Amino acid sequence: MSWKFWQKTKEDKPRKKKTRSREWLDAIVFAVVAATIIRVFFIEAYTIPTGSMERSLLIGDFLFVSKVNYGARIPMTPVAFPFAHHTMPLTGTKAYWDGVQWKYRRLPGLSDIKRNDVVVFNYPQGDTVALEQQDIDYYQMVRSEGWKEINTRYTVVSRPVDKRENYIKRCIGIAGDTVSMKAGLVSVNGKPEKLKPTGQFSYEVTFKTPDVNPAVFEDIGFNISNDINSVDPTTCYFNGSELMMDQVRKLDFVKSVKELSKPEGQREADIFPFDKNRNWNVDNFGPIVIPKKGWTVKLDSVNMPLYERSIRIYEGNKLEKSGNGWLINGKPADTYTFKMDYYWMMGDNRHNSLDSRYWGFVPEDHIVGKALFIWMSFDSNAKFFHKIRWSRLLRGIH
Repeated sequence: MSWKFWQKTKEDKPRKKKTRSREWLDAIVFAVVAATIIRVFFIEAYTIPTGSMERSLLIGDFLFVSKVNYGARIPMTPVAFPFAHHTMPLTGTKAYWDGVQWKYRRLPGLSDIKRNDVVVFNYPQGDTVALEQQDIDYYQMVRSEGWKEINTRYTVVSRPVDKRENYIKRCIGIAGDTVSMKAGLVSVNGKPEKLKPTGQFSYEVTFKTPDVNPAVFEDIGFNISNDINSVDPTTCYFNGSELMMDQVRKLDFVKSVKELSKPEGQREADIFPFDKNRNWNVDNFGPIVIPKKGWTVKLDSVNMPLYERSIRIYEGNKLEKSGNGWLINGKPADTYTFKMDYYWMMGDNRHNSLDSRYWGFVPEDHIVGKALFIWMSFDSNAKFFHKIRWSRLLRGIH
């Protein structure tokens, strides 16, 4: 038999047809691979679970988050179950294998992070988690009850950077900025930055009469159960935007509207950097310089409470106290030069937001992407036919 005859016979032989189950399997594999590539490198859906960004973003908003704007982050934990973040939905077990860890790398982006961008990022203090109390910050529990108590009572695990909880906040300060806050008003580089019109603050409202119809406030946009707390028949505490409170002031039965903030000098133990020598609180703190790549900071008792975690945890150095000085990776050092840019993130709902005031800086390797627009929004408290917030669909985020 000649070679050409054998080759022709082989080519003419009909290929075995794929079974229906094989066709379905190939289609599913292709869909999973394609969706994963889109999710990792281009765009990802995200849900607003809490009210920390109200009223800019509402609970039940579904967003698209762009990975392209700031440059897609190459997966740092590449071996993971598709579409699961850090926990498998049914079993509750880990959805990733941290035996393989890649260094932080990011593709070129369309722009840098700008002030007032709404950004999705991995929770910086999510490196350690008590599994039975995942809604509570592990470090906050340790400060409150002690390391031994928490680690004995709960199952404590560590998570890689890209497997920490996703948060969404507004970027108040970028690398190199100096941020401070006084009486609830943020200043960036010495310039006061008013809260966005959609942001919320706390107010004390006094009425002229106890006979007040709550429906009036619902018409303005308040949620009676969430936004208004009654103290007595003539006094209520409101949580609302400046525009909403302007309408409250115009009501003929309202006697006064007073903006509420913590007094300056009244220290809160859970406010970053948890330093007993700084009498800072949720409305009064700073000034704080946000670390910038290439910026050198002096290692002293004033700066170390602010920058110790960034040097040790985020930038991966072995940091030890040695007499009156410090050792970095075993060598004496009195200064440190940062390797990454950092950011200061805050929620628009200023008195109901767990943000940089409680855990400090967000490193650049924790940045996930930029929030683009709302593609769907559900109000779980509304009646069946009104659950979709039609006015918010396809609405851009500013």
